[in-house]
Amino acid sequence: MPDPSPRRAPSRLSRWLESAPEPVFVTVAITAAFSAYFCTYAFRKPFSAVPYKGLTLWGIDLKAVLVIGQLIGYTLAKYAGIKLCSEVTRRYRAAVLIGVILLAEAALVLFAVVPVEWKVAAIFLNGIPLGIVWGVIFLYLEGRRFSEVLLAGLTCSYIVASGVVKDVGNALMTHAGVSLWWMPAAAGALFLPVFLVSVWLLDQLPEPTPADEAARTHRQPMHGSERLAFFRCFRWGLLLQLVLYFFVTAMRDLRDNYGAEVFESLGYGPEKPTRFTTSETFVALGVVGAMAALNLFRDNRRGFQAVLGMMAVGTVLVGAATLLLDAGLISGMVWMILLGLGCFLMYVPNGSIFFDRLLASTRYVGTAVFAVYLIDGVGYTGSVTLNLYKALATPDVDWLDFLRVFSYLLALLGLVILAFNSIYFTRKARSSTEPPRT
Repeated sequence: MPDPSPRRAPSRLSRWLESAPEPVFVTVAITAAFSAYFCTYAFRKPFSAVPYKGLTLWGIDLKAVLVIGQLIGYTLAKYAGIKLCSEVTRRYRAAVLIGVILLAEAALVLFAVVPVEWKVAAIFLNGIPLGIVWGVIFLYLEGRRFSEVLLAGLTCSYIVASGVVKDVGNALMTHAGVSLWWMPAAAGALFLPVFLVSVWLLDQLPEPTPADEAARTHRQPMHGSERLAFFRCFRWGLLLQLVLYFFVTAMRDLRDNYGAEVFESLGYGPEKPTRFTTSETFVALGVVGAMAALNLFRDNRRGFQAVLGMMAVGTVLVGAATLLLDAGLISGMVWMILLGLGCFLMYVPNGSIFFDRLLASTRYVGTAVFAVYLIDGVGYTGSVTLNLYKALATPDVDWLDFLRVFSYLLALLGLVILAFNSIYFTRKARSSTEPPRT
């Protein structure tokens, strides 16, 4: 079904980009997507840079309550995004992006002014709009011959941003005298103008060309019956991928939200002001390089197998890095970098290129963002579940020990699931000789 509400008449910049050389288009697209999602993290992560030592709510560590509160809101948005992001048309994408960010900033102002017992409600409201941003930006980039390169740039944004915005938050408190409650809103306001410019630039990107559609299939909104048909077609592989993503997202989020505590246990305290930026920059370089290399696979079936191979490497890396740490062969900083690299090599493809290549290799017409948001919803459910388990069942276990044990379990589970899905999806691709589904 064609898009019933196409974008407005293209601007002069958009018309120029339609005929611009590919390197120029790729540069503009990566810049816009990277910048927009980088700024989004300024509204989401700065609060987690604060340990909130000695503060509790309902008898639980305050930081754990705040992290879980935001995650619940973010997770609910992922499930809502299955419908919203699958159906939103080109005309309204920019308006949706700007609207949700303004709502997120308003929630951070609320976080600053309400009493402590209500701050979890404010951070919950902050998480809801932020959960929509990834899917809308993804719609601008999917279905292109060089989607891997574009999505690599988008991926790099949130890996680097998570560390940078925490360091910015610490700097606002240390050097600008901003209180710990107002710091998240101040960090968001600092990045808001750049976000608005980035969204405007993103909205100038032209739609995929006929050559893009020939290489990666046509992309269009998917409604309820079409989403159900997609799930039925790939149900067994999707179910196992959902199980894997449940635990991968939990690991990635625990490492991210409690990085300050883990670094302190490893001997890297607040006196190391750039510890987050240092670790996440190395992780970003590794993941972006791997993602960009996937664009070398022009055959979509081989490219899809390469995606699964990349995830398997990440699985092995998570387990191997922890073994090396336990054996005393690597430092704590190297372990955090390798653990992050392994997690993101498993995590990133699921939220981006895995489904883009799946549609292309099976010639299935639709939008990858539906499956991305389905798997994201389940993934963040895993993150909430593990956070609750840690806070309620094992509150006295050190975060470093918790992540070490969890990494071994994740490595074993990941290898089993990826081995099965490599066979399952290969057979699906080989059997897709019929015309593209509509």
